[in-house]
Amino acid sequence: MTANPILLQKKYSRVIACFAKRQGISLDAALEFFYHSEVYQLIRDGVSDMHCMSDAYLAEELEQEYAGKMPDAKGGIF
Repeated sequence: MTANPILLQKKYSRVIACFAKRQGISLDAALEFFYHSEVYQLIRDGVSDMHCMSDAYLAEELEQEYAGKMPDAKGGIF
């Protein structure tokens, strides 16, 4: 199922803001990480209706990916 592109953009912004707040990183850093993440690709491609998941759930998925990619998640390169 595909989502409305405008609604997806709004969803992305909410997820990015939630992720940034939970990780204590800037919105710019969160935005950069999000658009290079597997979570973004899954949402964008409509895999498993990821766009239907809650913002908090998607932010948590991002946190797990972030922790796996960053040696020090709080002070990583992003």
